Amino acid sequence: MATSNASPAAPATVETTSPSAPSVGGPGDRLARRLNPVLRKGILLATHNRPIAALVRRHGMRLGAANFVAGTTLDEAVVNLRRLNGLGMRTNTTILGEAIRDEGAVARVVESYVGVLDRIAAERLTTNLAVKLTQLGLDLDEEVAYRNVERLVRHAATHGNFVRIDMEEFGRVDATLRIYERLRAAGHDNVGTVLQSYLYRTEADLERLAPLRPNLRLVKGAYLESPEVSYPRKTEIDAAYLRLAERMLVTNSFTAIATHDDRLIEHVIRHAETHGIPKDRFEFQMLYGIRPALQQGLVARGYGVLVATPFGPDWYFFYMRRLAERPANVLNFARSLFRPS
Repeated sequence: MATSNASPAAPATVETTSPSAPSVGGPGDRLARRLNPVLRKGILLATHNRPIAALVRRHGMRLGAANFVAGTTLDEAVVNLRRLNGLGMRTNTTILGEAIRDEGAVARVVESYVGVLDRIAAERLTTNLAVKLTQLGLDLDEEVAYRNVERLVRHAATHGNFVRIDMEEFGRVDATLRIYERLRAAGHDNVGTVLQSYLYRTEADLERLAPLRPNLRLVKGAYLESPEVSYPRKTEIDAAYLRLAERMLVTNSFTAIATHDDRLIEHVIRHAETHGIPKDRFEFQMLYGIRPALQQGLVARGYGVLVATPFGPDWYFFYMRRLAERPANVLNFARSLFRPS
């Protein structure tokens, strides 16, 4: 039976967080950690470089993208969704793609998502949707995006399922929150959204949403933002993440802790235990292909784990953000590119 990544009363691009760097290591490890912010910025800037895009699109699935993408088709994704469910983990799925500005293409995406919801129900998967509003017409008009996501939320409800609205760049935060609030005001409870700890504004956004008893996912943030709107240092982002997580565990109906960072995970577990917050009020969410042993270890400890399991042929921008989160993967990609097959 299809279920949500929410509590029983109510599971991404996890929009995304990167694994933490080890706390110990040799000089090379320490140098890599110091260079990571520079490399991350460089990768994100290079994402729109045409020669780089052509190279990665040509070789990426063979040389690394398949580690993060559950397939290019729904049939391929279903195999992985069923496997993860069999390991005791919930899943969500996303048709990869964003920033669609053609009405016909938007309509096709919406119909595809309706089909995904029907397939999830038919396969009896423990899987929900995670959608980007820029796939659903936000760049055409906010009202178009609202109508499309509302249709998906209504259709999901007929299957007892749930839709998570992913958060995108800073310039789209206000529209995303308005649409989420409209959906809740219209009586839709099977919908949640995402907050990003690297934005200065997020604590105020959480207080704004608190009266709704929302279902929220907390991420660090994966987009390249100005220091005028986001914390520039990892220590600041992590500190904000913990403040937000502690508050969300109290105010939310359900909280998705989206991180691969052991230190943050253990802090959340200690905080929940200390304050008597039951395990069915929160879960840990991680990306497909990243730290599967950690995912299974948390399941063994009795914690809910959801794996964000995207699919689709339009995987390029998603993959580049994964490379930016862990720049060492660029070296692995380069080595594979020149390794004899």
